[in-house]
Amino acid sequence: MTGSEVPHSFRLAYVPGVTPSKWVRIWNERLPDVPLTLVPVSPIEAFGVLRAGGADAGFVRLPVDRDDLAAIPLYTETTVVVVPKDHLVAAAEEVSTEDLADEIVFHPLDDTLAWEQLPGKPAIERPETTADAIELVAAGVGVLVVPQSLARLHHRKDLTYRPVSDAPASRVALSWPQEETTDLVEEFIGIVRGRTVNSTRGRAPTPPQPKEKRKRPETGTGGGAQRKSGGAKSSSGKPTGKNPRGAAGGAKGAKGAKGGKPRRRP
Repeated sequence: MTGSEVPHSFRLAYVPGVTPSKWVRIWNERLPDVPLTLVPVSPIEAFGVLRAGGADAGFVRLPVDRDDLAAIPLYTETTVVVVPKDHLVAAAEEVSTEDLADEIVFHPLDDTLAWEQLPGKPAIERPETTADAIELVAAGVGVLVVPQSLARLHHRKDLTYRPVSDAPASRVALSWPQEETTDLVEEFIGIVRGRTVNSTRGRAPTPPQPKEKRKRPETGTGGGAQRKSGGAKSSSGKPTGKNPRGAAGGAKGAKGAKGGKPRRRP
């Protein structure tokens, strides 16, 4: 890459409660030359940002309009109710929507839960944001039912939360414009799905390394010459010292060299 070339960047939108740090870290390890820019968006504006090209992909909350946006569901969150620490609900491990029947339950305009019927008593006005609703809960005005990640995001020392067993759940998904499924989008999809670097649907796989050729043992005249030139050899190539024919022949040769039978000692 020359100094005049500017690498293309990847813009990733994400709604409150989603923590994309794990996937960003993997991206930076695999594509260090392609910077990833995070674009925080509200749940209401997330889809508009994707359609307008303000981000290449984004972590959003379902449902997604599949007419022009693609989506891969990732996980489902636990739904909790946020209450003051001295509230009666704080003494329970889990509650139901019936347990909230006498409570004022806030329904902020950026709510991410698909309620068929909101539990409890409605507030006079709907808070504009979840953050505003949290402030009202801290003031002791009512309670708030949200995905657990949002309760953690807006954590306060004077508040706590408990799971709501029968409340609707929020599902997080990766979404992008269907007509803009670029190579970088495919790369990020692979990271989110846990594909390895050498996956055929991720980056170009590492080419296979050539195998070393094994040398064939020498045969033919070379082997015959070794057999004729000396005695038997061990597997390491060293002489074993055993030669049945040589031993017999050597004994006869020694007798012949002395010229007949050995003399008797007087």
